[in-house]
Amino acid sequence: MSDPDHAWTEAESAVYRDLSRYAVPQREKQIALIVDRVARSTASGDVLEICCGEGLLSAALLDRLPDIRVHAYDGSDSMLAATRQRAGDTARLATRRIDIASTDWRTFAAPLRAAVSSLAIHHLDGPGKRTLFNDLFRALAPGGVFVLADVIRPATDAGAAIAGDLWDDAVEQRSLELDGNRTGFDLFRRADWNHFRHAVLDPMDQPSTVVEHLDWLREAGFTGVDLHWMTAGQMILSAVRP
Repeated sequence: MSDPDHAWTEAESAVYRDLSRYAVPQREKQIALIVDRVARSTASGDVLEICCGEGLLSAALLDRLPDIRVHAYDGSDSMLAATRQRAGDTARLATRRIDIASTDWRTFAAPLRAAVSSLAIHHLDGPGKRTLFNDLFRALAPGGVFVLADVIRPATDAGAAIAGDLWDDAVEQRSLELDGNRTGFDLFRRADWNHFRHAVLDPMDQPSTVVEHLDWLREAGFTGVDLHWMTAGQMILSAVRP
């Protein structure tokens, strides 16, 4: 589960909002891909976003799919406020503060069309991920889809070195594209965000390998488990409840 001695703080939320525009590789493409995969779901019902952050994905889902209601959950009050502001005054958005490791938020009044999450599930350890995947399987309607974007744990030291190099390159290029300089990249490096460079991970970061994710999803009963995108040690995959 998540580390009880290091809960996510509002200070970390502020750092994330400052750096994520640089640090999330191909951010707009990732959001578009996730929304497109949800749009292709054959189920009906609401959509859950686990750890919605500042609301970019929730807002994109509401904009693309006018027939859905989004449940945007997060562990940070400031992130939830940012999500509500970004989505605008709409009854189609429901926000809730949660502890991602808790199970009390994982039941819904009706089966879900989709569940999505971006850069959050790696805060759970392996057993925590397995439990979450089982709970999401039960929460989805037949034909419902789970779409996960997250960092992974490379299986080898060589893989970690490659992921670290790719992440640095992606952030540097993003900084140049957005600002015409490397200031954003310098912020990323000073914050020491590239955990592929760390000899020991922060206790809050508990990424798992790609293969472990795929195995746990299949064990939960999901089918159609697909890897859609991957770079810099970060991936997007989806799985369907048959």
